[in-house]
Amino acid sequence: MVHLLMQLIGSFLLVGHAHAAVNNLAFNRWVTALSIIVAYLLLCAWIYKRHKACSQADEHSAAIPPQAILVAYASQGGFARQLAQQTVDTLRGAGTSAYSLSLNELDAITLQQCRRALFLVSTTGEGDAPDNAVVFLQHLMSQELSLPSLEYGILALGDSSYANYCGFGHRLDGWLQHVHALPLFDLIEVDNGDAGALRHWQYQLGLLADNHEILDWQAPHYREWSLVQRQHLNPGSAGAPVYHLALSTTEPDVSWQAGDIAEIGPRNSPNEVELVLRKLGLAGETRVEGKMLSEILSQCLLPHDDLALQALKQLDVQALVGELKPLPHREYSIASLPEDGQLELLVRQTSYADGRLGLGSGWLTKYVEHGGPVALRIRENAGFHPPASDVPLILIGNGTGIAGLRAHLKARVVKNHHQNWLFFGERNALHDLHFADDLSNWQRQGVLSRLDTVFSRDQTDMRYVQDAVAVQAAEIRRWVLDLQAAVYVCGSATGMAPAVHHVLTDILGESMLTAMTVAGRYRRDIY
Repeated sequence: MVHLLMQLIGSFLLVGHAHAAVNNLAFNRWVTALSIIVAYLLLCAWIYKRHKACSQADEHSAAIPPQAILVAYASQGGFARQLAQQTVDTLRGAGTSAYSLSLNELDAITLQQCRRALFLVSTTGEGDAPDNAVVFLQHLMSQELSLPSLEYGILALGDSSYANYCGFGHRLDGWLQHVHALPLFDLIEVDNGDAGALRHWQYQLGLLADNHEILDWQAPHYREWSLVQRQHLNPGSAGAPVYHLALSTTEPDVSWQAGDIAEIGPRNSPNEVELVLRKLGLAGETRVEGKMLSEILSQCLLPHDDLALQALKQLDVQALVGELKPLPHREYSIASLPEDGQLELLVRQTSYADGRLGLGSGWLTKYVEHGGPVALRIRENAGFHPPASDVPLILIGNGTGIAGLRAHLKARVVKNHHQNWLFFGERNALHDLHFADDLSNWQRQGVLSRLDTVFSRDQTDMRYVQDAVAVQAAEIRRWVLDLQAAVYVCGSATGMAPAVHHVLTDILGESMLTAMTVAGRYRRDIY
């Protein structure tokens, strides 16, 4: 088609020049006719290209299993596309089916058939969409769709020096909520390739894939902390053990605020390292590149089946060490403020199917000794920082999610902000009301003006925190609409967070909840 177009242009120009000397009017008519033909041909080319893209998307839709995760990208300079491919590779490596498409390759059928989608999108200029998202923006986002079966997450790439930071990502988030899709977790902003935000994205991938051994794309630079307190909070509970931990450091210039995250570099237990060494027939004192082999193994993913161990036995020590992958980090909401003089966590002990304790929770709740070293890095979590002004605050959480909410209540005490309402759910009131003394003191001081608790195992009909929220619908509307309250949710991404989101949508309406999200009045820290 391009060749034909060039021939036509050449012919018309030759004819035009031949007649110019005779009749300028005739030449002008030829130019006009040429312009019309060129415009028509360009329109045909655009229609053909669009039809081809839609056909490719239909082919993708037909070949994609419904359980696969869609990874869609909008990339101007190529970074979002690169991260999308890393995301697909990571999910597939964790045993989860995934595939990637640009936003322009998506159509309504693909989205309606999809159950889980991840969007990695850049913003150009002052909030504009990249070129490979323009068709999606103009045609798909203008349609009246309904996607209630779609769960999604967004990684928004941007530059905070621009006024409309991550603008297209936020616009996409608003549209997805408008078409009734459900966020798996809150939008993650990446400012100029921020490594901490990208690690948080990888952490979410591990949750999605139900695989907690997903490797970090780039290792964090930890600081050394010491464990100074570990208290079992819920002996006798029907749930797994929960521990309150405190850590201290002599490192200078360490600070954080309510809502921030502690990234922990876990270690394998000495017993597990010794077991692997014995099965490999190796001595822990063996030196490899100046380090003891036992120390190296304490920081690596270790094999847990005989087949993998046999494969490693065929290697020399140097090759064996090169074959093992480093342990991935673990994330925990910080439950204290710097003014407390220590960093506090609330950790539930988890277990693998074979009885081994979870990497992070096992290390923190059992294996690290009192006074022992803990590798820790604080990650700023701006999306869950306190409100900028003295507005009433509704806090909703379950289980160990009360850790992040406790830090927010502590921050409200410091600023003498007293309009605070906490919803909290757990299993048994007798065993699982974490930080009960703090809550009681704040109620007496008037800092905690309302406290609604619900314990699922204390009655025959299971009731959860979302049920307690639904009961208070009228008062929540008054706080949000009349008092301009903010709503913060912290806790489980499976069960609690989506259920609370549905209830809040019923209470406040979809448009109101979306507007609150944009304004920073509805924030979530879910895991």
